[in-house]
Amino acid sequence: MSHARHRLSRAPLALAGLVAVGLLAGCSLVPPYERPAAPIASHWPDTAGAPGADTTTAADLPWQQFVRDDQLRELIGLALTSNRDLRVAVQNIEQARAQFQIRRADQFPSVGASASGTRSAPNPYQALGGPSVSSSYSVGLGVSAWELDFFGRVAALKDAALASYLATEEARKSSQISLIANVASTWLQLKTDTELLALAERTLGTREQSLALTRLRFEHGAASALDLRQAETLIANARATRAQQQRLRAQDIHLLTLLVGQPLPERLIPAVPALPTPQSPSEPTQASATVAPAAELPAFADVPAGLPSDVLLRRPDIRAAEQQLIAANAQIGAARANFFPRITLTGSLGRVSSDLDGLFGSGGSRAWSFGPAITLPIFDAGRNQAGLDSALAGRDIAVAQYEKAIQTAFREVADALAGRATLAEQLAALQAQAEAERARFQLTDLRYRNGVASSLDLLDAQRSLFAIEQALAQARLAQRANEVQLYKALGGGWSESPAAGA
Repeated sequence: MSHARHRLSRAPLALAGLVAVGLLAGCSLVPPYERPAAPIASHWPDTAGAPGADTTTAADLPWQQFVRDDQLRELIGLALTSNRDLRVAVQNIEQARAQFQIRRADQFPSVGASASGTRSAPNPYQALGGPSVSSSYSVGLGVSAWELDFFGRVAALKDAALASYLATEEARKSSQISLIANVASTWLQLKTDTELLALAERTLGTREQSLALTRLRFEHGAASALDLRQAETLIANARATRAQQQRLRAQDIHLLTLLVGQPLPERLIPAVPALPTPQSPSEPTQASATVAPAAELPAFADVPAGLPSDVLLRRPDIRAAEQQLIAANAQIGAARANFFPRITLTGSLGRVSSDLDGLFGSGGSRAWSFGPAITLPIFDAGRNQAGLDSALAGRDIAVAQYEKAIQTAFREVADALAGRATLAEQLAALQAQAEAERARFQLTDLRYRNGVASSLDLLDAQRSLFAIEQALAQARLAQRANEVQLYKALGGGWSESPAAGA
């Protein structure tokens, strides 16, 4: 009776112990996460223009809808399939997912089956009538060093691995955005360099006509040797410019091939426009046409600016930086848990027998083992404290990197918006200047053939027209490239259109 009362008195203590274990198992030493305030203004700078009224953000605009050129869309599709950097980013995701699964598996016991058998001679029990050879066989299931996560160390490491995996996924999206923008920018550069090469070819032909006319006038005493040498200088300059544009165009093709990840189909490489039919020296020289009309460069959809707080936090690189911050915050909990005891369980359950045939029959017997272990840090020469200090410093670094990512994104968007507000005005002014220079060249050429204007006037008109046409081509390129950069800066390019997903 006294033994029964003793067992009843121990029951509340056991129940209290189980409750305490449950409470300890549910505790976490990870600091509560709070997203840092964005260290940017609530609106874009005044120079960047007013936010768009459209509620659709760049992150919601698939790149298939943003890019309106069929050839460029095909190139981007090839790049997303074959680009090696993007493949590395995808494999980084798989590696991070595997690391997360490893950390998650640490929360559960690892159960393994084992079987063993030994035979030895001489048998110590042979003198007592036993066999001459001693045999022993065993089979069972066991748990090896399963840590009871009372203080949340394993859970914190799992949370850190999960955040790192999510950051890797965001990094892949950021890599895709950069790849799309780089392919589009390189394609624009290739189109512009192709047109500039055609301009250099046309300019060289125009200057060759002027040289032929100047040489004819020199032979008849109507032009000086200085006029002839100046015309030859302009031809040499045009040839050097043509060689430079040929090199730049070839480099653009090589870079685009690298980005796409495979040889470019010939139909996707812009061809150099054919040169006009050469004119005789006695005919008036025609001014070269504008380098690249606006319709020749790929057009893109308009992207609304939105508000910084709504737009920047959707950029994959900022979301990746935040996930890294969450991972660093979880590492603090794991470092704090190292100051507390660590309890592990090891156990097994099976059967043993001296006869293999009787291992699972009446000749065998049950066998089990249970071995809990507790490790309490007493003196570690400051190792655990240093680990906690390192985790705290890592979180501060992650906070600074997150804030810098937001500030960098804000500056990129503001610069792109400022470009959108000013490049159109600059392009219109250059177009007007190009029209004026074209008319000036035609008049000067006509006056020179009639002996009214000097060769210096003609050469100056040629140089001015060539320079303004080059500047006009570069301005058109800058305007289109700015549209691509704005789309990238606002976080566009990682989402797929419904048709592409299907």
